[in-house]
Amino acid sequence: MQCSVSNLFWRSRSVLVQAGSSSSQPAIKCWCRSNAVLHGRTRSHSWRPSQVKSGDSEGTLSSEGIVLDEQTLERDLQIAIKEEDYAQAAKIRDSLRLLHEDSRASVLAANARFYNSFRTGDLATMQSLWAKGEHVCCVHPGVSGISGYDLVMGSWEFVWADYEFPLEIELKNVQVHVRGDVGYVTCTEVVKTKGSNWGKQFATNVFERIDGRWFICIHHASHIDL
Repeated sequence: MQCSVSNLFWRSRSVLVQAGSSSSQPAIKCWCRSNAVLHGRTRSHSWRPSQVKSGDSEGTLSSEGIVLDEQTLERDLQIAIKEEDYAQAAKIRDSLRLLHEDSRASVLAANARFYNSFRTGDLATMQSLWAKGEHVCCVHPGVSGISGYDLVMGSWEFVWADYEFPLEIELKNVQVHVRGDVGYVTCTEVVKTKGSNWGKQFATNVFERIDGRWFICIHHASHIDL
């Protein structure tokens, strides 16, 4: 049964199984559990969107740039500590704190880490990026939702087994929305694997802040025509 899921479903990220296919749905339904997407997050809020596009002009947030800035600051911090330049280390810590306090930037950085782990096939990092709990949900293209941390991680293991890395992933029309300890990113993800055509999905990634860190709790990708 799992072999059927791997062959018919997880390749859908690149080949894109047609939704409603009678051949793939029975196997998928045996493995997946559908569930409500959000639990306990039904209060009405006025979400503030901020659109982000790769290559935008100065002053616009870029998720890839944020991750690079964070990595550079962390590297410089380690160098300052090693050289016992504690005044410089304190300044770098302040810069990191300000970066983390910018909620929109932090959510975009978490989103970039998610796609970087997907792009490189880093399963250990993918596992660390998700919130732990039964409320997490992943909807891969063409099937119903998979709920619960263990089952969601199992689904990514199937994805990893079926791909050749690194992948080519291009994100377009990225928008970030944040309210309190919940934020989400919408984007169009264009994925290409070796020997396959481009596949295009509209994705929504929901993040929750736990102990000051943003974790992904929902990933929903739906196939759209190229």
